[in-house]
Amino acid sequence: MFLSVVIPTYNRWPILEKCLTALEQQIPSGEIDGYEVVVVDDGSTDGTPSRLRDQAVRFPHVRLFEQAHGGPAEGRNRGVDHARGDVIVFIDSDLVVTPTFLASHARALQRSWNQRGDRLCFTYGAVINTANFDDPTAERHKLRDLSWAYFATGNVAIDRSVLQQSGLFDLGFRLYGWEDLELGERLRQMGVVLVKCPEAVGYHWHPALSLSQVPDLIRVEQERAKMGLVFYRKHPTRRVRFIIQFTWLHRLLWELLTLGGVINERSLRPLLKWLISHGRAAFAMELLRLPLNRIGVRALFSEAKALGLR
Repeated sequence: MFLSVVIPTYNRWPILEKCLTALEQQIPSGEIDGYEVVVVDDGSTDGTPSRLRDQAVRFPHVRLFEQAHGGPAEGRNRGVDHARGDVIVFIDSDLVVTPTFLASHARALQRSWNQRGDRLCFTYGAVINTANFDDPTAERHKLRDLSWAYFATGNVAIDRSVLQQSGLFDLGFRLYGWEDLELGERLRQMGVVLVKCPEAVGYHWHPALSLSQVPDLIRVEQERAKMGLVFYRKHPTRRVRFIIQFTWLHRLLWELLTLGGVINERSLRPLLKWLISHGRAAFAMELLRLPLNRIGVRALFSEAKALGLR
């Protein structure tokens, strides 16, 4: 099989460089006839396209395409349109993979195809979160790295024809969040099954929490709320309500855990600052998730009320 790794990117050059370097170090496999890396630059202003063109010799597998800033859904669709492979691998531009990454996906896919007698499946690799920029793959696997998402584009591989049959990503998701899980819902309805592939490991880098990130994290939650309702309006089911936390159970949960908002990003600030200064940024982030979830759920219900949804 020939694999096309599709990566949308926006102003992520330092970690994208590590991502692409790792993809150039893939160990050959009997299941793979070849591979390419389709990078779709989403209107970056950090010089990503020119850097890639200038360093083309370093990245012989990379094919670069550019678009005006339109978001990851548009970028992934564009990448699929230009891809040459019969298998599409989606990863994010801040994921650093191991040398056996592509071989593991290919092996698991081929095995599943043979067992099933069709290609109605996709492989889902392991994603390990890390704040270690210098050596991302040194991070150990943690309990909080577990994901219950059905189809998350941080690390999946799927037959191209099956993906195209699904209709690709919905461009109605213009803000942050849910476009991949919504596609996953359509794939699930088509009978496409998830095949776990823990051998295909990717290390998802994001910087350690700093207090300056808090306003942006709040913005992300508010955007997720808007996009969550786009998801729900397409699939108005109880399952999707639970996925996006659009239930009174979730609203009650986060109100209780934050004492009705007493525990918030402002009241936590001194503790967060202390934790960060003592090397406990990961724990500080988990603590901050309490008010962030409350903000997201409250925004979801407020937006739903404005739209006349129940």
